[in-house]
Amino acid sequence: MSSIWHNRPNLDTINNGMNKNTIVELLGITITEVGDDFLTGTMPADARTFQPYGVVHGGANVVLAETLGSIAGAHVVDFATTKCLGQEVSATHLRPVSSGLVTGTARPIHIGRRSHVWEIRLVDDNGKLSCISKLVLAILPM
Repeated sequence: MSSIWHNRPNLDTINNGMNKNTIVELLGITITEVGDDFLTGTMPADARTFQPYGVVHGGANVVLAETLGSIAGAHVVDFATTKCLGQEVSATHLRPVSSGLVTGTARPIHIGRRSHVWEIRLVDDNGKLSCISKLVLAILPM
């Protein structure tokens, strides 16, 4: 399989540069792995991400999912001429997570000239699916 990346994501640049002073840093999201056709990251299940019942808030899941899909999408296109903006995001929450890490993996469903569609699967520490999300990115000229 060939790589989808125009600019292969650099974990250090993402985690210690572009995500500084953003909601990504605030929630403790870390990008952890780059494969030929996927991007993976984690988010802690703790007070930063919980809702009042002591489980990860659905909105926090959406932030993780959109972060992973947006970073991935931005690295598929040419930074110099193109930008990706989130156009639509949806999430189906399947299982609550109350401790450990939520791990998400973004993979493309469609990579077009004007739009991308990404599937982001979130799992708990036992590998059980907790949320599935779809992100549509608009691809725009700079």
